[in-house]
Amino acid sequence: MWTPAAVRAQDAPAAPSPPPEGTPRVEDALRFLAGGALGLAMHEGGHLIFDAVFDAEPRLEGVRFGPFPFFAITHSAGVSPRREFTISSAGFWVQSLSNEWLLTRHRLREEQAPVAKGVFAFNVLNSAGYAMVALAKAGPVERDTRGMASGINVDERAIALVVLAPAALDAYRYFHPDARWAAWASRIAKVGSVVLVVK
Repeated sequence: MWTPAAVRAQDAPAAPSPPPEGTPRVEDALRFLAGGALGLAMHEGGHLIFDAVFDAEPRLEGVRFGPFPFFAITHSAGVSPRREFTISSAGFWVQSLSNEWLLTRHRLREEQAPVAKGVFAFNVLNSAGYAMVALAKAGPVERDTRGMASGINVDERAIALVVLAPAALDAYRYFHPDARWAAWASRIAKVGSVVLVVK
């Protein structure tokens, strides 16, 4: 028997089917990876800016880290020690600036921001990786920490701490955004890494 309610139910448009489960996660993962790639581009861009400022003739060079082929943006060997330190440090300075902006302007952990989180993760993990390599004095001769150490004539293991301290403090700030002591300690460590250029 046809009732008015049954007729209305047949005329009503079908509800749209929900998107396949897991699609947003795939998109978020791709955006996160894109953020990591952006972090790498920003790091290398920092080097290139000072390469251009100092007319240091930057070039792309193939390097190996153990069995892994990679590349490095390198520059002419004739730059002064301070310029060497500045060029080698610039990628970490860009990381420090971008982390500071992300952590000051956002409660990053609480936000749905996969690109920003990818940039942040690259910055922290890249610094941690460089610090480990610096402590071991391993890796290609073109590594940033070796250039920083030779630029100010210190042991590369000391540079490991210069690179790792801001990253470790920023990682803490990600999980504890209200920790003011960590914010100020991180900022002091970041400024300290720039001040070393006058050593």
